Amino acid sequence: MRKLLLILFVGLFTAATAFAQGGRSITGKLLDSKTNEPLIGATVGIKGTTTATTASLDGSFKIIVPSSAATLTVTYIGYVSKDLSITGNNLGTIYLEAVSSSLSEVVVTGNVAIDRKTPVAVYAVGAQAIEEKMGTQEFPEILKSAPGVMVTKQGGGFGDSRLSIRGFKQANVAVLINGIPVNDMENGAIFWSNWAGLSDVTSSMQAQRGLGASKVAVPSLGGTINITTRTTDAVKGGAIAQTLGSDGYQKTAMSLSTGLNEKGWAFSIAAARTQGNGNADGLNFLGYDYFVNLSKVLTKRQTISFTLMGATQTHGQRTTKGTIADYRLAPQGIRYSQDWGYRNGQVFNAKNNFYSKPIASINHNWQINETSSLSTVLYASLGTGAGGSLQTGFSYPALPKKGDKYAPIDFDAVTASNAASVDGSSATFFKSAHNDHKWYGILSTYKTSITSNIDLLVGADLRYYEGSHFTEVTDLLGGQYALDLYKPSSSSATTGDANNPTNRARTGDKIYYNYKSNVLWEGAYVQAEYTKDKLSAFVSASGSNTSDRRLDYFNYLSTDPNRQTAYKSFLGYQAKGGSNYNIDDHNNVFANIGYLVKAPFFGSIYLNNQNTLNPAAVTEKLFSYELGYGYRSSIFSANVNLYRTTYKDRAFQKTATVGSATYFANLTGVDELHQGVEFDFKLRPIKEVTLSGSLSIGDWKYLNNVGPIQVTDDAGANVGSPSTYNLKGLRVGDQAQTSGALALDVQVLPDVKLGGSYNYYANYYADFNFSAVTTSAPINTWKIPNYGLVDLYGVFKFKFAGLDASLISNVNNLLNSKYVSDAFDPTNSGQPSTSTVFYGIGRVYSTTLKIKF
Repeated sequence: MRKLLLILFVGLFTAATAFAQGGRSITGKLLDSKTNEPLIGATVGIKGTTTATTASLDGSFKIIVPSSAATLTVTYIGYVSKDLSITGNNLGTIYLEAVSSSLSEVVVTGNVAIDRKTPVAVYAVGAQAIEEKMGTQEFPEILKSAPGVMVTKQGGGFGDSRLSIRGFKQANVAVLINGIPVNDMENGAIFWSNWAGLSDVTSSMQAQRGLGASKVAVPSLGGTINITTRTTDAVKGGAIAQTLGSDGYQKTAMSLSTGLNEKGWAFSIAAARTQGNGNADGLNFLGYDYFVNLSKVLTKRQTISFTLMGATQTHGQRTTKGTIADYRLAPQGIRYSQDWGYRNGQVFNAKNNFYSKPIASINHNWQINETSSLSTVLYASLGTGAGGSLQTGFSYPALPKKGDKYAPIDFDAVTASNAASVDGSSATFFKSAHNDHKWYGILSTYKTSITSNIDLLVGADLRYYEGSHFTEVTDLLGGQYALDLYKPSSSSATTGDANNPTNRARTGDKIYYNYKSNVLWEGAYVQAEYTKDKLSAFVSASGSNTSDRRLDYFNYLSTDPNRQTAYKSFLGYQAKGGSNYNIDDHNNVFANIGYLVKAPFFGSIYLNNQNTLNPAAVTEKLFSYELGYGYRSSIFSANVNLYRTTYKDRAFQKTATVGSATYFANLTGVDELHQGVEFDFKLRPIKEVTLSGSLSIGDWKYLNNVGPIQVTDDAGANVGSPSTYNLKGLRVGDQAQTSGALALDVQVLPDVKLGGSYNYYANYYADFNFSAVTTSAPINTWKIPNYGLVDLYGVFKFKFAGLDASLISNVNNLLNSKYVSDAFDPTNSGQPSTSTVFYGIGRVYSTTLKIKF
């Protein structure tokens, strides 16, 4: 009690002294210069002293200063610090610039949503939250508390996470990095292992749910993830960081920036090395990521910058789910994996992934005059790598083990068996499915102010993509060759190479399939924006022509002109509009509506690894509308929105792994309904405490039956007979339809911060099995048990040899909860006993030491 009274007395004495010396109260509001987002927690201090305060939920601040004080200093992680001259009691609105010279370019080409202006539902994460809460999590997991968003690690492999928004998988979620679309042009996929370094260089990230604010014609059905990197830091300096965590996790990172010199040049570089054993058996990984930016201010109105970023990695994978009984009986528990073993005393992965995907871009930004600007980005990406897997005529459980059925695979025994083969063939060998590509594109946007209230934007989006797809023998495991016999595509066996029908493949030879894909994209858009007083609105239209071509090296003789198809083109377009009205300084409402037509993915156009066109492949249609309300005050902010989206003629490829076999099915003509309500809030009763939370209640289901659909194996051969899929009324799986989050952040001391969060998931359904579908049996997938997870973090800032340093600790799944994160119902019966699952990761921890200079 005496300590409390002493603290109260000191506080009162300090305030009284300030006023006695002619102190006065200074107020203002801090906002992001581009997005109008309040800079919650930004520090406002009296220059040359330790007296400071922080900005509230709406960005407002209040600080008592003595009459002798002339300058305030504003600082915030990820933003350029700013000195403010005290010219009055109210400094008004102060805008801080993000430490990225490219942000203005990104706003034009990628479209960052602006608070209380852009009529979309958005959840933003800044550099400070990423630095404090990332730990050993993968990059998309920083969004897991956003309403309508779910992220799981799937099998737990490095970078194998998946993200869903409003029931749409990430293939239908547009991901933009500095305005550049990075979803795979053939199937829309995102492989987060290719972007492992993003957490080190991101200055801001927005999850825009629904139609999103992107002007480029990207397929943002569920939403848009808009990532802005730090690019050219406006301040000189750098940092080194070392992270240690569970399961041998180690990450060493560095960054360095020259800042902008007097000649207009700036250079930034960042790099990191990450390795670990993974959170389950056989998930060892090693990755390197890098980021380089060189920028030049050409004139007062023109800047140009070059950026190179990417990651090179290799990691073990766990893609084979187990039954709940398997995990209960296995000595390894939830860490049990069927996809690994030992060879010569070393860990040998039955499933792995290795890939390198650098992306280089040149950005040019030209402020033509006071009312017009032109922003252009030219980019290229060259990807090389593959997913490796064991090819065997046996199921994984039938392979020799180092013990009982739950023991690792004995690859020494497999090797001995192959070596003893009479004809020298390998019954079991290792293969890699390559997905190499060359991708070039250009994005350009012209913006002009027609009147003081109306802006017009027009732009172009051109892309060229070439993919090389083949399976390669990478290890014969003691044998002399792998036999790949060619049989006609009508056969149920492997198709092989028509030009080498009795292929005795050695290491490095191609087997099963070998084809090249080309995708051309020509897109354009126009948008008008209106802003006057409290009202802002926009209407936009965009169109795209997608052309796909296939060149098959295996299923056709080299002399056959039919080995290469003509381009098959699909016209897509989208029209959308929306409006936001600020009722007063606290309340706003918004609405948006849109209709989108998009081309089907490449795999839905050409069937069974053949040049045969799918007659059922048609453009997909989406109609969506949304209503939203927002509230902002100095201590409380909240958003609530209602959405309804209908998705017609969807085409997608389903994949299932049963034992060692992988099966595929192309579903076309699928109709879905996605609707729901979302809510999020922040409460800051005192400046040291912030309470935030979210709630999402979805209703996502299939609307029709489809078929007949043909199932194929991984060589493109037909399996069984075509079946009709009784999908009508089935709940969309792979994402919890109800989710909630609650987080508490406390600034315990000026240099000590503690926080925790709780995420809850319910109404979560397993994925259905297309290979078990019959025309008479209804599909009834298993409902996964509800679960909740607790995370904690702590930050301690201190001086180290005169440099700013911080110690950051993170614990994820603090209570070591055991829960099913991903599930597949092989019998479509809704029974947990027959479902196969991945359990989520158990408790993991990490500690990071970061020193800035």
